[in-house]
Amino acid sequence: MPQQATPTQTEEIALELLVHGVGGTTPQEMLSDPRTVRVSGDDVAAVHRRGDDTDAEQRPEDYRGEPVPEAYSWANLTSGNGTRALWLLLLPFMVVNLAHWMRPSAHGRPGAVRVYGVLVRLVGLTLTVLLVAAACEVALDLMAWQCAGTHACADDRSWLGFLAPDADGGGGWWTQPGRRLALASLVPTALTALLWFLSRRTWIAYEAQRPLPQDEPAEGDARQLSRPGFWYGRRPVARLRAAHTAAGLLTVAAAVSTSAARFDRTPGGSAPLDLLGRVVEGTLIAGMLVVVAVVCRRGRSERTFDRRLDRAVTSLLPLVALALLVLAVTYAAWDRPGWRSVGRLPGDATFGGIALVQGLLVVALAGVAIVLYRTTRVPSTALGGLGGPAVAMLSCALGGVMSGGVAQRVADWLDGGGTPGQEGGALAGPPVVLSWQAAVIPVLLVVVLLLAGHLAMRTLQRRRREIDAVCALYDVQDDDAVRTRKIAGTRARAALTDRAPVIVGVVSAVTLLLGAAALAGAWATGEVPGRAAADAPGFVSGTAQTAQALGSWMIGLGFILFVTWGRRAYRDPSARRTIGILWDVGTFWPRAAHPFAPPCYAERAVPDLTWRMVSWTRQTGGRLVLSGHSQGSVLAAAAAWQLPAAVRKRVALLTYGSPLERLYGRWFPAHFGPAALDALHLEVVCWRNLHRLTDPIGGPVRLAGKGGAEVDDAPLLDPLAYPRTDEHPLPAPILGHSDYQADPAFAEERAALLARLRPAVPHQPGPPDGAGNG
Repeated sequence: MPQQATPTQTEEIALELLVHGVGGTTPQEMLSDPRTVRVSGDDVAAVHRRGDDTDAEQRPEDYRGEPVPEAYSWANLTSGNGTRALWLLLLPFMVVNLAHWMRPSAHGRPGAVRVYGVLVRLVGLTLTVLLVAAACEVALDLMAWQCAGTHACADDRSWLGFLAPDADGGGGWWTQPGRRLALASLVPTALTALLWFLSRRTWIAYEAQRPLPQDEPAEGDARQLSRPGFWYGRRPVARLRAAHTAAGLLTVAAAVSTSAARFDRTPGGSAPLDLLGRVVEGTLIAGMLVVVAVVCRRGRSERTFDRRLDRAVTSLLPLVALALLVLAVTYAAWDRPGWRSVGRLPGDATFGGIALVQGLLVVALAGVAIVLYRTTRVPSTALGGLGGPAVAMLSCALGGVMSGGVAQRVADWLDGGGTPGQEGGALAGPPVVLSWQAAVIPVLLVVVLLLAGHLAMRTLQRRRREIDAVCALYDVQDDDAVRTRKIAGTRARAALTDRAPVIVGVVSAVTLLLGAAALAGAWATGEVPGRAAADAPGFVSGTAQTAQALGSWMIGLGFILFVTWGRRAYRDPSARRTIGILWDVGTFWPRAAHPFAPPCYAERAVPDLTWRMVSWTRQTGGRLVLSGHSQGSVLAAAAAWQLPAAVRKRVALLTYGSPLERLYGRWFPAHFGPAALDALHLEVVCWRNLHRLTDPIGGPVRLAGKGGAEVDDAPLLDPLAYPRTDEHPLPAPILGHSDYQADPAFAEERAALLARLRPAVPHQPGPPDGAGNG
């Protein structure tokens, strides 16, 4: 730990706190020194210094010309050990959580804001039900009901032998369909328990991190990230975890008991069992209504530092759901002579109902988003305020691909050489609606390819224009055509980021329409596409069969690639770092819509940064430059918002390669829109932002009025020199999003920021105000 210094010793001391971006730059790389020392923190996230700088506060005269560099490393928050590979299962949950934070800015519409949050949370709940239903489809329907009940399938798999009935319908105790379903229910129950465990484990590590105490809550929509409870989601995540766990258990209970209840209602069925089945179904419906009420009733409490937990909900709700599951399993396992498993379980109604509810929720969400956007129009908002609904639709599509992919692959594997649901297949296969959803994937792929071709043409056209711009910028003739085209091509490709809203909007809209068509086709025909079009003209029939076969292959291939990627990430740290980049962007936000999403690393990183800045400035009274690159600039801005006003006046902000406006301002306007960034500029003493036209991620902050000129400078040259010069005799590299510190402008801007800061009279050494163990 750096030694505490007296006020006179540190009168001129300055600190540069570096925060890296996506991909996890090491402290050694950030500090340009192989010998670094951890001065605060743990193996997950920590502050590092060069070995020679650990006692810098005791030697301020050695640092009069430059600040003491200090690096905050948070890479292990997203790409640590091999268990991070399991987070791939949570991708749909992460995406729907993003939709919650993409709501448009809105002033004076608190009711509409609450409705928006409720709708996104309900979409998240349907994703949990969908994932557990997919596990039920594989374990209960395909394995226990269809394969174990079909001799052609069970005879080839010895591990299913004890579940398979004899040719005359007899057999051991486990051969009755209800008991097979009861045993198979262990699989989706274990999946639900795993999701609960992962959520609770990360909840303890992330949501339980207490932020710096604040004197008074921040007011105003433009300062939402200043609120004391914004980075402390312990209570809402605990409530949502209990509700989603209960929903998963109730889904398993419904899958186990529904077929038994249908059998008991047939003529000759047991009257007592029929009554018990109706009681079980009624309690399951009541339980699911309670779950929905819990999800809808309370959102996040950001204005206060809320340490309370709803013990009745968090403890009792999952236990009651587990008790209902035990009741359903006991009911299904009861002796029912003469019961045979034929066809498939009633999965069409389940998966079709989930798809319908998701589509209606997304449409309703779009309506609320339009109302919010029209209340406070921010022209830079992505898709005119429809970014949240579009992303929510994509999360549903991801969930559908994952559930359909695993069901289709398992069905093909169990059926051997046949095709489930077709002539020659031993099994009825997965629900018809899943086959229809797979059949529309080739159509979606064609749309994506057409969109990619259009963007490629636009990029080529832009590159031609950029060639002239590059020649004019460097005042050269096009005598090195290859080099010029390379620079121009880099600038043109970097501009593709600004087309992301178009891509997301088109893909989301087409997905919604194709999903509606698939649902209508499945319910109208009750057959897989190939059979439904068997009597149609040859071209239509052939197209339907091709789409079904190709879609089934593609969805299965996607699932295999997904599993392969996860397995490689578990074993290979470099692959795990690649996945970590995805989490760096997707898990910045707290878990507001889905408790099983990967945890929010900012709930650890932002308090770390604020505590470090407050403690250092109060101990030394020195000047501090908060220096953030890429995603680190977003963390830096969030940390600056959380600082006490007195400390914020001694901190300068330096951002480079920053997506604050280009990505966050457009996609998350309620929290990083123009009003929020204007407020941040006014609250810090000074702020400079560096960007390049070759950078596909970073860009200008674009503040209105004179604030824009105070924050943004002209784009940095990239490459630094072209053509060759005496100073750069070899071709200078195109840096793009990296190595901003290699540009001389970086040191100049940092020095200018420090010059504008004036050290205050420091406090006596001690902990920050309000800090303590409580």
